[in-house]
Amino acid sequence: MPDFPIKIRACGNLGLNLPVLGLGCWAFGGGSYWGPQSQRDVDAVVHHALDAGLNYFDTAEAYNSGDSETSLGLALKGEGRRTRAIIGTKVSPDNTAPATLRAHCEASLQRMQIDHIDLYMVHWPIKDTGATVQAFDTLADLRREGKIRHIGVSNFGVQQLDAALATGATIAVNQLPYSLLSRGIERHILPLCRDQHIGVIGYMSLMQGLLSDKFQSLDEIPTVRTRSRHFAGTRPGSRHGEAGLEAETWATVQAIRKLARASGAPTSDLAVAWSAANPSITCTLVGCRNSMQLDANLRALDLRLATDLMAGLDQATCDLRDKLGDGIDLFQGKGAGRTF
Repeated sequence: MPDFPIKIRACGNLGLNLPVLGLGCWAFGGGSYWGPQSQRDVDAVVHHALDAGLNYFDTAEAYNSGDSETSLGLALKGEGRRTRAIIGTKVSPDNTAPATLRAHCEASLQRMQIDHIDLYMVHWPIKDTGATVQAFDTLADLRREGKIRHIGVSNFGVQQLDAALATGATIAVNQLPYSLLSRGIERHILPLCRDQHIGVIGYMSLMQGLLSDKFQSLDEIPTVRTRSRHFAGTRPGSRHGEAGLEAETWATVQAIRKLARASGAPTSDLAVAWSAANPSITCTLVGCRNSMQLDANLRALDLRLATDLMAGLDQATCDLRDKLGDGIDLFQGKGAGRTF
């Protein structure tokens, strides 16, 4: 555990306060993407996280076909754990017509065996403007009814966030990809969230393991994790159709690792600490399959990044940032991204 209490940051003035480090629950319940996941390990991770003060748990109806929500609910049963936890989950944009949205909210509540969702997010932007209004009106009704406490969005760009705010909705959070290898939110969307007093939950802080010391080449990475625009569009499962930035990405990884070695910290610790050090990022998500991985992520909070190290990390990653551009969607081509 860190040698100090986990820092808490507020999402505007809405009463939603999140720890600087949150637990991403995508792997909970197991599935084809991450492989089998022991419920015993999930229980241990969740209980250990709560004891350490890491009390935000992030899931979605789409994660392992709802099994992530079910697994999280099981882990939070008993000993007052639910009252100590803040639960965030997400509804898919195709499920946001009013009656459908209500049904999917209820299904999430039932899977987790809870009576309210603390933060309910639209997982990706809704394409149609009229449908956006209906969805956020329904979310506001669900909040008034006590089914949800706060409304959030995920992967919404500047125009889409403006459209959501124009419905009159009070939005607590925008969940966005953010790491040393994916800094596209810094120029436009992060300042907008800050100006509108909207919290930001950063995800993929380790870029699905690329920001660790595990892989010695890009080709060692499982193909299911090489679908982003960092990699060639010819890789299996890729949708973006671009040439990718493989040489630039690997050079950046190597530069980050060199700085990590000089600092005496594992690359993964450095990556998590860097994201958490940004005061505009309310909460940085980390995925943990077992308590040992959780301890490693908690250890990152002990790092104090010196000014020269922060400057070195910025210099090492700004070229890749500029070549990837400001697009938030890492999995679609620049002209066909789901966010704008």
